[in-house]
Amino acid sequence: MQTPRAVWDGVLRRLGTELSSVAVEAWLHPLEPCSEAERALRLLAPTPFHCERVRRSHLPRIQACVLEEVGEPWPVTVEVATQPRATAGSPTSPAPPPQPPDAVAEEPRPESERRARASGRYAAQRPLPLTFETFVVGPENALAREASLALARGRSIGMSPLYLTGPSGNGKSHLACALAHTARREGAARVRHVSAEGFTTQLLGSIRGRNTHAFKRRFRQECDLLVLEDIQFLAGKKSTQLELFHTLEHLRAAGAGVAFTGDRLPRDIEGLDPRLGSQLASGLVAEIEPPDAMLRREILRAKAAAGGVRLPEDCLERLVEVVRGSVRDLEGVLIQLVASAALLKRPIDLELTERALRKVAPLQDAVRRLTPREVVEAVASFHGTTPEALASRSRRRDVLVPRQLAMYLCRRYTDASLPEIGRELRRDHPSVKNAVEAVERAILQRAPMRYRVEELTSRLDALTGRRGERRTDA
Repeated sequence: MQTPRAVWDGVLRRLGTELSSVAVEAWLHPLEPCSEAERALRLLAPTPFHCERVRRSHLPRIQACVLEEVGEPWPVTVEVATQPRATAGSPTSPAPPPQPPDAVAEEPRPESERRARASGRYAAQRPLPLTFETFVVGPENALAREASLALARGRSIGMSPLYLTGPSGNGKSHLACALAHTARREGAARVRHVSAEGFTTQLLGSIRGRNTHAFKRRFRQECDLLVLEDIQFLAGKKSTQLELFHTLEHLRAAGAGVAFTGDRLPRDIEGLDPRLGSQLASGLVAEIEPPDAMLRREILRAKAAAGGVRLPEDCLERLVEVVRGSVRDLEGVLIQLVASAALLKRPIDLELTERALRKVAPLQDAVRRLTPREVVEAVASFHGTTPEALASRSRRRDVLVPRQLAMYLCRRYTDASLPEIGRELRRDHPSVKNAVEAVERAILQRAPMRYRVEELTSRLDALTGRRGERRTDA
């Protein structure tokens, strides 16, 4: 039986992947779980305002996370923490906070100023809802996004299980949440969205309570779609892996959809049973790469707009140039910048941007970005032809397909714009866009194309140094 403290810690971990760090720190960390009741979670808030805000904005998601954490519905209540009443002047009376000599009571602000502060340049960063509509798409994540959307809508079940992989902080959890949310909206009532840690906790709880049949019913008979995150957590956990293996066998036989996320490919997870690893990789494996300059720019614009923040163009470009890590890195720097502007009561400018960049934790250097010429040469060499042949006017299939692949991979491995890629292959902007979309469709629909792209990305990874980094991380 899990304690309220353990359950609440698990809920905080889940919400930490969905909400901004500011929201978690401001509203959720101050809540204190009460250990009086069993099979219930009672949270104590420090003030009535805090209590009401959590009830209005976060309680439904907290309840859903509790269900995912313990495997059964627990009542969740949020109340104001009661403090011992003390008489004035008694030793237990808390002293009023010290005020600076020149402090004065803050006067009520005019309505126009309050509105400006709520929606203008000092607005707090509000997290984007984790839906497909708010997922910013680029070549690095288009396949993962389209495959997740297709699975959520009940299409392409043949590619199940879907395995989303990539470095931490680049959108795997966003897509997992969007997949589960859209599936429920489309009518799949029995959606199980849980982390590998939560799956393990529920399994162990059912074993201790001698109630494994209820666990199996929940994840086998009563499941139309299973979304399981952070599969690497199962490394070395043989009993959980065995249970998951048989669960997947049952779900696939029943025609249910299955999706996983992991920070590594199944074959790179040490301590993973080969049978389970083979099963995880038997469907579509969609890799999410760190965003390129164009995608970083769009992500920053979307997140700034969601918070009502006016981000000047020169500041935006500076962030795009310097922050070359994950989406989470981008969000962290933007939060630092917006918070600094709000606290200092000044507009966002280049000076403040530079200060924010210096304050954040040092970001790892991004892997080397290739030039369009390097990508075209690699694709031509792979297909036994030349860059000049790919840039010719030929429409023969043995030239057309490699040319389209070169355009698609240029979008993934270079910071070049579509017109720049087009100039390398003597094509216009729409031709490049159409080629990229054609390859993305072909990857979803044809296994030979997936294998070809996988081999080419391995060769390009070697050029950028990315392959060596992954081996070191593993």
